[in-house]
Amino acid sequence: MLGAVVNVFRIKDLRNKVLFTIAMLMIYRIGFHITIPCVDQVKLTESVASRDTESPLGRAVEMMQMLSGGSFSQSSVFGLGIMPYITASIIFMLLGEVLPGLKKLRQEGQTGHKKIQEYTRYLTVLICFVQSVAFLKIFVSGYVYPGMEKQAMIMGVIAMTAGTVFLMWLGEQIDEYGIGNGISLIIMAGIVSRMPWAVRMLLQNADFRLDAPVGSINLPKMLFLVGAFVFVVSGAILITQGQRRIPIQQAKQIRGRKMYGGARHYLPLRVNHGGVMPIIFASSFMMFLPVVANWFKTTFPDVIFFATLQESLGPGAFTYNLLFMLFIFLFTYFWVTVQFQPKEMAKNLRDSGSFIPGLRPGRRTAEYLETVMARVTYYGASFLAIIAIVPSVISVSMGVSGQIASFLGGTGLLIVVSVSLDLVQKIEANLLMRSYDGFSESGRIKGTR
Repeated sequence: MLGAVVNVFRIKDLRNKVLFTIAMLMIYRIGFHITIPCVDQVKLTESVASRDTESPLGRAVEMMQMLSGGSFSQSSVFGLGIMPYITASIIFMLLGEVLPGLKKLRQEGQTGHKKIQEYTRYLTVLICFVQSVAFLKIFVSGYVYPGMEKQAMIMGVIAMTAGTVFLMWLGEQIDEYGIGNGISLIIMAGIVSRMPWAVRMLLQNADFRLDAPVGSINLPKMLFLVGAFVFVVSGAILITQGQRRIPIQQAKQIRGRKMYGGARHYLPLRVNHGGVMPIIFASSFMMFLPVVANWFKTTFPDVIFFATLQESLGPGAFTYNLLFMLFIFLFTYFWVTVQFQPKEMAKNLRDSGSFIPGLRPGRRTAEYLETVMARVTYYGASFLAIIAIVPSVISVSMGVSGQIASFLGGTGLLIVVSVSLDLVQKIEANLLMRSYDGFSESGRIKGTR
C-alpha cells in the first residue's frame, strides 16, 4: 500500500494529475469562504447557528447542503454548490430518451456530446439564476445592510451564478487534466469537510461515566456507532464492487490457415448500476414532503388530518422511512431503465461475433440480459434503501442528533465511498499501465462476484 503511494509520485504524469486535482479542490475550499457583498455575515451566521436543525425545514436544508457541496450557513459565492449543473445534466439525460433530436445528438459521438454539454451549461445558468434569487429572498433577505437591498440582490445573483459556473469549470478541468470525476470529487470534498465537525460534536456529547444519564451517548452506544460505521463502509464497498458476470463466448473465425477467436470472456453487470443517483432523487423528493406537511399543519391547526400527516411524515417515522424506501426502489429501476440498454448491448455482441452460450443472438439475448439486470437491481435497491434509513433509525433509537447521524452513515457516506473507490481504481489503472503494482497484494482491486 505504502509502496503504491510512493510509486504515484515517482511517475511524473500521474504525479502532476494528482497534484493538479488537489490544487483544484483547494481552490474550491478557499472560494467557499468568499462571501457575497452587502450581507451582514455575522448576523447570518448567528441566526443559522441558533436555527432548529431538527425541524422539517432544517433537515431539508442540511440534506441540500450535503448533496450540492454548497452551504446555506454563510452567503458564499459557492452557496449553491454544483447541484444546478447536476440538475441540468439529469434533465438532458432524461430528455435524451424522449426527444428524437437529442437522441440523435447522443448517437453522433464526440461532436454530439459537446453540443449537449453546451446546452447543459446554458440550462445551468438559468437554474442558477432561479435558485440564487430564491436563496437570497429566503435565507439572506433579513441580513442585508440597510439601504442596500437592491445592490445585494443584483450582486448576489451574479456572484452565486458565477460561483456555480466556476465550480462547473473546475470539474471539467479535473476531468481533462486531473484524475477522477471532477464533479463527484467536488461533492465529496464538501461532505468530507463536514465530517470532522460531526465527529467533534459526537465526542462533545459523549459521556463515558458509569452514572451517565439515560439519554446520553455512553460507552456501549459509542461502540455500537463505531461498529455500525465500519459495517456501513464495508457494505458500501461490497455493493459498489459487486458484479454479476455473464459468460460470453467469442465465435471462431478462420482467416487463411489460422483460426481466430473462440475465447471465453465475461460481461460484468453491476449490482448497484445506478450508483448514488437513485438515493439522491429519492432524498430530493423526501426532503420537501415534511416541509409541505408542516405548512399544512401550521396553516390549518384545527384539522386533525394535517396534524397526523405531519407526524407520520416526520424524519424517523415509520411512514416516512417506508415512503423513502419505496421511492429508492422506484428511482433505482427507473435509472437502470434509462442507462442500461439490453437491445444495444445484444446488438453489439452480435456484431462483434460474440454470444451467450445457450442463447440465440439478438432478441433472446436482450431479454435474458434484461431479466438478469432486473433481478440484480433488486438487491442493489434493497441495499440502498437500508443505507438510506440508517441515520434516521440511529437518530430515533439512540437519541443521536440527525446532523451527526447523517455523516456517520447514509447518503453522504455512500457518496464518499463510491467516489473514493472510483478514484483509487483510476490511480491503480495508471500504475498498472506503467508496470507498477497496484494498491492490493493481488495486483489490482477487483469487483466482487
